[in-house]
Amino acid sequence: MLEVDVKRRLGNLSIEARFSSDQGVTALFGRSGAGKTSIVNMVSGLLRPDEGHIEVDGHVLFDSAAGVDLPPWKRRVGYVFQEGRLFPHLTVRSNLLYGWRFVPAAERYLALDQIVALLDLGALLRRRPRSLSGGEKQRVAVGRALLSNPRALLMDEPLASLDVLMKREILPYLERLDNMGIPILYVSHSLDEVSRLARNLVLLSAGRVTRSGATDEILSQLELWSPEDETETGTMLATRVSRHDAEAGLTHLDFRGGELRVPLVDIPEGVAVRVWIRARDVGVATEPPRGLSLRNVLKGTLVEIGGDDNTRAVTELRLRIGNATLTSLVTRQAVRELALTQGQDVYALIKSANLDRRQLSLVAAMAGEGGKPRP
Repeated sequence: MLEVDVKRRLGNLSIEARFSSDQGVTALFGRSGAGKTSIVNMVSGLLRPDEGHIEVDGHVLFDSAAGVDLPPWKRRVGYVFQEGRLFPHLTVRSNLLYGWRFVPAAERYLALDQIVALLDLGALLRRRPRSLSGGEKQRVAVGRALLSNPRALLMDEPLASLDVLMKREILPYLERLDNMGIPILYVSHSLDEVSRLARNLVLLSAGRVTRSGATDEILSQLELWSPEDETETGTMLATRVSRHDAEAGLTHLDFRGGELRVPLVDIPEGVAVRVWIRARDVGVATEPPRGLSLRNVLKGTLVEIGGDDNTRAVTELRLRIGNATLTSLVTRQAVRELALTQGQDVYALIKSANLDRRQLSLVAAMAGEGGKPRP
């Protein structure tokens, strides 16, 4: 458990943040200037709070009342920056082992072979940073931070410096970190990254925590998003892979409201996955639709229609599908023309769904190959 309760004045920004992070990825999410990086710098020891308390696994890193302020090198906290910041004169193998050699043998719970397998670094070990792509450098940086065998891992927008193709390259590796058994703080202002990677979410605005909790619950709350974010409202659904239809090229996902069909993915049956459905990707029909190319049409009930804000061309709808709730973003004109009312039976037409694919068994399998339990 990582516990953070800090205050710090930085120019016009006053940070007052209090939250806790258990095992797995917790995202610090907010606009630029919200204080995300400042908070992780306080956890790492690179920035001193004016007052507060920081603790990880029962180890106090900072306590203004008790006069405790451990220097960064004594905090046992791994840090991955926006750029890899690798040592250019060292090979990938030597970069990976840089922090590992400073950890007492009895406190090492991760070994080189485990991290090489986790991040697929075997072919890179003899190369030097100048010959690596941006995505490869970040994978090495993550591996180096993990091999310092930290009590917690901090990641400050690790994909910010990468282009779209490189982000796609590294995201599957970052998904695997959720099962490392340590708290991970992941800084981002990308909703796609947060919905795909984070188990828990801390929303920040102007240095304050506005909400914190499970990612799927928070991302389903419409009131969290301002009008300029309207295209990013949506719902996170907890689903489970029920079966694969190779002939049709589809994977079937069961959830509390029924079944979703998505393009075929290589995930074993029975594995739980989260699905992010943007509100803009959910249409509404009042009658059973016919002649559609869409594969996901779900019957439900319209339980809520957004308020009467005449300055906006769109409004939000809440649709109850079984025991699940979907959000839909439609034009106000469509609401009038379809004569939509609360309690009405409707059909949700889902255009696309983004899967959060987690390799749940990978770390457990690696732990059985010589890994030690986390201290």
